[in-house]
Amino acid sequence: MNTAVRMACRRLTSAALPACALAVVPAALAAQNYPPATGAELVDASGERIYSGSCANCHGMDGTGLPPSLVGFEEELPDFSDCDFAAREPDGDWIAVAHEGGPVRGFSEMMPAFRGALTEEQLARVMGHIRTLCTDEAWPRGELNLPRALLTEKAYPEDEWVIEADFDIEDGGDAGGAYVYEHRFGPRSQLEVAVPFRWRREGGEVSRREGEGGALVDEGEPTGDLTVGNVSLGWKHAFYHSLERGAILSIMGEAILPTSPREQGGEGALEIFLSAGQLLPSDAFLQAQGGMEVGAHYRYGLPLYEDGRDQAFARVLLGLSRTEGPWGRTWSPMLEFQAKLGLEDGGTTTMDLVPQVQVALNTRQHVLANVGVMLPVGEAVDSRRPRLFLYLLLDWFDGGFFEGW
Repeated sequence: MNTAVRMACRRLTSAALPACALAVVPAALAAQNYPPATGAELVDASGERIYSGSCANCHGMDGTGLPPSLVGFEEELPDFSDCDFAAREPDGDWIAVAHEGGPVRGFSEMMPAFRGALTEEQLARVMGHIRTLCTDEAWPRGELNLPRALLTEKAYPEDEWVIEADFDIEDGGDAGGAYVYEHRFGPRSQLEVAVPFRWRREGGEVSRREGEGGALVDEGEPTGDLTVGNVSLGWKHAFYHSLERGAILSIMGEAILPTSPREQGGEGALEIFLSAGQLLPSDAFLQAQGGMEVGAHYRYGLPLYEDGRDQAFARVLLGLSRTEGPWGRTWSPMLEFQAKLGLEDGGTTTMDLVPQVQVALNTRQHVLANVGVMLPVGEAVDSRRPRLFLYLLLDWFDGGFFEGW
């Protein structure tokens, strides 16, 4: 693209950018011998043909992105052949950016809007071609990355940090939460580190937090202090995924490591569980988690404490996702059910319902929040009170916290 055309494109609105993009096709395509084309000429064309005529001028025929010397702007172009980048985003987000332009998801305006030049159906065909550029099928597709619930561990491996919090609604005697850091390794695995914290009002009544991670300081006299609970280290591996079946399955193990002497609330435990996600019609979804947590006895050869609580647990949730208009923010209401069964003699069973809603806070939709209420149900209700749960989440792979608003 020559300098005059490049500067003109920078001044255009997003609605005019597709025409500009197509106008500059010859210069870039000439270097690759790809013929330009317009939307009308591509009505019945294959996804590859549409891509070569409308996208390859910037993204390259192999999807790796042309250098700035050819495209005429400095923004780094994504590499569609990089599975770590390409596989994790669902088709819907890519089509939104192609149809409305980069700003619809908080990206650069140098990604033009192709509405009026290509239809959504044509863009879907283009996506079918782009998906062939990542050739490693080990990477689970982004469509299987379901909304994160308040309690149920999802099966999809992520790059996120999450700040969780929960509050005693009725008494206000205590509050808790955790900072959770997740780092993906390769196509299927994820390291998770969780650091829980807890605050009790001076003289407030003590109650046990039933959130993820479990082993918080929940005994002893109320102090009014902020305390750090037992740190957990976890490893997740997605051993099965299929976009055709809309399913993903993972196994995860966690070691909950005491950070204080037992008499001050430190308690070690091991936890292992399976997580599952299932896509349903009409943008609905199902998630489930089931496993066991055992106290870190000496019989396991670990230098922890001699006893601890042993329990089995199961969680299941049903939810659906809705957007504001065709391209707006996503809301995901969910209803979660949790049951815990104490495995020691005389152990009790507790059950909870957790209605909740997750919402994307920014335009890029990589900063999200979820809020819900844990409502004890069934037996042993009298000994527990409703709690408010919420979290703030950043998918840091998609950018920093202040990007994409």
